[in-house]
Amino acid sequence: MNRLLMTVVMALSMPIWALAQGNTWETNENLQQTNVPAPNPDAKYLAGAVPEVDGKVVFSVRLKAPGLSAGEIYTRLLAELKRQVSEPGQFEQSRVAYTDADRHELAGSYMEWLVFKSTALVLDRTRLMYRLVITCRDGEADMTMQNIHYLYDEERQPEAINAEDWITDKQGLNRKQTKLARLSGKFRRKTIDRKDYLFKRYQDVLDAK
Repeated sequence: MNRLLMTVVMALSMPIWALAQGNTWETNENLQQTNVPAPNPDAKYLAGAVPEVDGKVVFSVRLKAPGLSAGEIYTRLLAELKRQVSEPGQFEQSRVAYTDADRHELAGSYMEWLVFKSTALVLDRTRLMYRLVITCRDGEADMTMQNIHYLYDEERQPEAINAEDWITDKQGLNRKQTKLARLSGKFRRKTIDRKDYLFKRYQDVLDAK
């Protein structure tokens, strides 16, 4: 009886951490989850996301097309440039601007809406103008998105803005380059999103059987 009483007393006097040792896996897991910082939703838009070439904003990608000749790649991408011209949201100024079947070179100029926010009460958007330039070779094509500029707030106070003055690391990010800038950040985000979509779209054209 004395031994039983002593056991109960010792159990009651144990520190709480000792009684919880049987759930160390759960405790450690929770601790790890607590200590893991939340991912930054703007990470892909931060420093280096807007490259410059000779002081100009130029996005570039190498599209892969193993097994296709330069002529076949040229034909596919020319058709896609034409399709893009006639899509909803494109202005009449959009056009295929340059073709050279012998050199397998292409270019399209586009003017379209870039929408930041659209609700029943708010429509925040800008005109986006840019040029797609493509050089085709056997098995691949180099593509750039360049000559990027905007026409913003045209209903009230139109403002023409060049990408170089607005979405670069210097202009489109805060001083520490840890966040998007308050005003120009939305232009940087949406332009990068549009670039990502277009580069994937043209790659998908070459991937199609």
